[in-house]
Amino acid sequence: MTLRDLTVAYWTYPAIQVYTALALLSAGLALAWAGDPAALVLTVLVASAVYPLAWYVIHRFILHGRWLYRMPWTAALWKRIHFDHHQDPHRLEVLFGSLANTLPTIALVTLPVGWAIDGRAGAAAALATGLVTTCVYEFFHCIQHLNYKPRWAWVARIKQLHLAHHFHDEDGNYGIVSFLPDRLFGTYYAEARQRPRSRHVFNLGYDLEEARRYPWVMELTGAPPRDRPEGAGRRGGETPAGGRACL
Repeated sequence: MTLRDLTVAYWTYPAIQVYTALALLSAGLALAWAGDPAALVLTVLVASAVYPLAWYVIHRFILHGRWLYRMPWTAALWKRIHFDHHQDPHRLEVLFGSLANTLPTIALVTLPVGWAIDGRAGAAAALATGLVTTCVYEFFHCIQHLNYKPRWAWVARIKQLHLAHHFHDEDGNYGIVSFLPDRLFGTYYAEARQRPRSRHVFNLGYDLEEARRYPWVMELTGAPPRDRPEGAGRRGGETPAGGRACL
């Protein structure tokens, strides 16, 4: 796959089109309502700083938490937003988040920040920032999971780090583009050899024993949870024992 192929596929995905349209609308409203340009700039900067921290908290404590699958009314949500993605990290149907889940999350993270800085103009600017940042994250997420070999060293590096999260130890390297929160909170690891391979890397702790106790995700899947996706091998960049990802 070339970068052009990847980019075309990325822009044909409906969620990206919705994010882009809403970002343009939000940015237009922010400019129309703006009274102080400096406040808008401050809002964008603060929202850009808050977003990676919010993503880290959501990813680590909610998506990787073990409480959503234990309740029948949230099992389907957890299955869609993260379990399916870890069961088979290269399955394109679940590579992107669903709009029903992502849009409320982006709004909850960004709108209060923007409103606190500059009222409705700030809220619109912060929402636009969150939507654009989500688009950026999703683009690099595609690079990390699709059959594309990055030419830039830093892109290859973040791909390696993210694939280690999926194929070696899920309790670390929660970032996609920014791994600063991982460094701040002690969940960053530079090489796979720094940690033993997790036995829950593909099922996030929802193993057969848990599935028997809390069967709702297994019932929705139609099959027992797997420790390893079929045909995984080193496909698409699985991190081998030596600690370097096959990019």
